[in-house]
Parts: sequence; C-alpha cells; structure tokens
Amino acid sequence: MNETDFTVLIAPYLDPAAAAIVAGGTLAALILRTQARDLARAVAALRVLPRGRFRADPLIDQIGALGRIAQRHGVLALDRSVIADPDVAAAVAAIVDGAEGDAVADLLEARRMARTERHVAAIDVWAAAAELAPAMGMIGTLIGLVRVFLKMNDPAAIGGAMAIALLATLYGAVLASLIALPVAARLRRAAREEAFERLRLEAPLRLLAVREAPRRRVPVMVEDDMEALA
Repeated sequence: MNETDFTVLIAPYLDPAAAAIVAGGTLAALILRTQARDLARAVAALRVLPRGRFRADPLIDQIGALGRIAQRHGVLALDRSVIADPDVAAAVAAIVDGAEGDAVADLLEARRMARTERHVAAIDVWAAAAELAPAMGMIGTLIGLVRVFLKMNDPAAIGGAMAIALLATLYGAVLASLIALPVAARLRRAAREEAFERLRLEAPLRLLAVREAPRRRVPVMVEDDMEALA
C-alpha cells in the first residue's frame, strides 16, 4: 500500500471539527478541574515512558563507594563527591552534617512520599483525561445530531453533520482507550516500581549514617573523678 492509497483509506475518518470538540473539550475540562502544576507534571511525566525500569543497584553501588571514601578520607570528603540522584545527595549531605540513622531514614521517607504524591498527581491527570474523553465524544455526537436536524432541508450538508456525530464518539473512545488509559497505566507501574526500588536505598544510607555519625562523649561528673582518684 502506497502513501496515496493510505490517504484515501484514512480520509473518511478525519474530521477537524470532531477532533477539535473532543480534544479541545477534554483539555478545557482538565484545565478547569486540575491545578496548573499538576498539568505540567502530567506532560513532563511523558518523558518517563521511553525509559527503562528504574533500578536501585547502581545507586547502592555508589553508596558503597561513598562509604569506602568516608572510611579512608573522613566523612567530610563526601562533600566533594558528585551524586546525580537527588535522594542520595540529600541523604549524604545530611550524613556529612552529622545526622543519625533515624534522621536519614526519616528524610528518605519524606522525599519518597513527596515523590509519590507528584507521581499520583500526574497519573490522576491522565486518568481524568480517559474519563473525560468519551464524555466529550458524546457531546460532539449531540452537536452533530443537532446539525443533522438543522440541515434536513439540505441533503448535501447532512453528511458532514453526521460525520461529526459519529467521529466524535470514535475520537473520544480512541483518546481514552489508546492514549490516556495506557499512559496512566504505564506511569502507575513505573511509579510503583521506582517507589519499591528507592526503598532499598534506606538500609545502606542508614548504615552509613550510623557508622559515620559523630560519637557522643558522655560528660563525667566531678564527684566521679574524685572517687576514681581515691
């Protein structure tokens, strides 16, 4: 099949008016019901789709290397390390500042929860698009039917109005089933996998914090010193 045959085959299924009703209506409804930052996150989340599964193994190896650096050169040497991952970088900065294991674990949990909230916000936008698109398709169908009734005295115009009525429903179903729902499902799976993998970072970072935490000196009372000298 050459390009001309493909164009002839697909041409009956193309209608700018129906596409504008469905796509524009879905976008308008999303703007009305969603905060701008969540919309931006939903669009930015599309960059995740071509990537492979998030794995914590390289980060765990890097944490091990950072531990060896701290053993040889002191914990302050970690300040000069290049750490790309923001969670590991924040945890290492806290360790350099003297944070204990529990504090580092709390920091990682807070960052993990914040990341999950951002992921959920983006997923909800695409799930909402899948919910709204069929409704916008039905609205386009009703608009097309109204135009059909208005053009009953003009048989040549009935075809165009009927095309809007039918294709709007088709576009709504395609937008929901082939675009929005798959995107939401893939983002949900990626978020779940990343949350599980990032949970593996807590133990080695906590261990590093416990090992490198400054030792607390217990103050000795003067009476204890006198008893020791007696």
